[in-house]
Amino acid sequence: MRKLTYVVACSLDGFIGDEQGDASAMHRFLDEEYFAFLGTELPETLPTHVRRQFGLDGQPKKRFDTIIQGRVSYDLALKEGITSPYAHLREYVASRGMAESPDPNVEIISDDLVGRVRALKAEEGGLDIFLCGGSHLAGELLDEIDELVIKAYPIVYGTGMPMFGSGLDIKEFTLDGVRTFTNGALVRTYTRKS
Repeated sequence: MRKLTYVVACSLDGFIGDEQGDASAMHRFLDEEYFAFLGTELPETLPTHVRRQFGLDGQPKKRFDTIIQGRVSYDLALKEGITSPYAHLREYVASRGMAESPDPNVEIISDDLVGRVRALKAEEGGLDIFLCGGSHLAGELLDEIDELVIKAYPIVYGTGMPMFGSGLDIKEFTLDGVRTFTNGALVRTYTRKS
């Protein structure tokens, strides 16, 4: 069974951005040490154009071969004219409003998201599935998430877009590891508790 892993950047108080989802306040923590970690441990989570900049283009996949992202996250790439931001992966965009994909590499999931994710997880072979934003998508898929990789930055928003846009639905995870960085960032990894 393939795992669904939610890889998310957040503030110390658990927000992935301000009320509109703007996470640019966290960008200052993306330094050389941090990018080296991402390139080594989570290389598939970097968009294709960033992988090229760091010489990772064409390298074998390590952890993920599929991505599911929300419409808001996908729109950030579309605004830059990028229709396949993760061209190195099988790309899915969860969207009820987008009728047609602007790129042949990107499949739109417009209904039965949970069923589609379960089918992807049940596929034989392959690597795991990377869940990339956003808040509502993670909330909708909370019961399907097997692993959390939380990239926490040493800032406090006070208010904003939470990691999980859902009502109260308590789930328990077990801490697997913590990686610290000199800039104050932390990467914590959790597995769903059985």
